[in-house]
Amino acid sequence: MRRRIEPDAPLLLDTHVWVWLIEGVPGRLSASDIEMVERAGENAGILVSAISVWELGVLEAKGRVALSTGIHAWVERAMGAPGVKLAGLTPAIALDASRLPGNPHGDAADRILIATARRYRARLATRDRAILTYARTGAVEVQPV
Repeated sequence: MRRRIEPDAPLLLDTHVWVWLIEGVPGRLSASDIEMVERAGENAGILVSAISVWELGVLEAKGRVALSTGIHAWVERAMGAPGVKLAGLTPAIALDASRLPGNPHGDAADRILIATARRYRARLATRDRAILTYARTGAVEVQPV
């Protein structure tokens, strides 16, 4: 089941892409990746899932991610970037994540990101191999970075 996404669809950032973008991590995103995100911000918008905020908080608390500022200030600044909107975790998205077609990724946060992209008819910007492999089924539109 191929999901048709409009060319000017919103862009949902996977957690790692969001961090790389805001932190300006060298070598992680190409100039064309950054341009693509900027264009999305000027047009249909950039989405960040509530699950990414949670996932980042967990990673930061465990010392697996170091941010340039404290987590609360970082999230507030990152969510205030031009064109960024919060994609909330709704009951529909939670249920959709439990019933994705085919054989999706087993990671709960990634399943929620996939369900969020589907619900918002957005492209999911990611480098996650499991998500990129799952996208070949046509169940979610991805933007490899």
